[in-house]
Amino acid sequence: MMEKLQIPVHIGVTMDGNGRWAQARGKPRTDGHREGIKALRKLVEYAIRHGIRYLTVFSFSSENWRRPKSEVEFIFKLLRRFVESDLQKLHANNVRIRILGDREELEAGLQDIITEVERKTQNNTGLNLNVAFNYGGRAEIASAVQKIARAVSRKEILPDDIDENLIERTLFTNEIPDPDLLIRTGGEQRISNFLVWQSAYAELVFLDVLWPDFDEEDFVKSLEIFSSRQRRFGGIEPVS
Repeated sequence: MMEKLQIPVHIGVTMDGNGRWAQARGKPRTDGHREGIKALRKLVEYAIRHGIRYLTVFSFSSENWRRPKSEVEFIFKLLRRFVESDLQKLHANNVRIRILGDREELEAGLQDIITEVERKTQNNTGLNLNVAFNYGGRAEIASAVQKIARAVSRKEILPDDIDENLIERTLFTNEIPDPDLLIRTGGEQRISNFLVWQSAYAELVFLDVLWPDFDEEDFVKSLEIFSSRQRRFGGIEPVS
């Protein structure tokens, strides 16, 4: 381990590889999703232990609706079960939970759970856990543009008022700092529509490990890689 880890303020994680993990073991894909929830619980523990302030996990993308209906329904039930069983523990650990994504397509019962989770944890001051659910980065930007266009049509703002700050305030991640580090498991090397606007200057770390096998060693390895990077934000490295 490096002597001094640089701890990112905000980490985003694409939890990829549940289905492949299960198939490699001759199990149904749903078993992989069950194991993925266990890995998510551990991830939250790692984040708290290492002093991460914001953790955003990509749990269900707007493109995931294309999967078999039975698998989608199982993922929804699993999320509901995770929230119902873990909410008290997360609340007791001072975790604030936000759900990022389009809620209008979700069933009323799930919307009620989301509202209750956010209400109950809104005053917590520890880890900020953001769950990207029914989320897509491009759709998020399109939604923000529509809101701004409606404000212009109502003459609440002028076209010249539109800048990066206004767009950022209109995104799902309003008041959440941009991610410093994006981790993706499963071996794929792309961001796949996750935090498209927000990740402009994020460091990207791609791991070959499948999500259910992700452990604290992998988490620390990601922090080590992040710590070894020179973040210049479009500038140049200072000359000593």
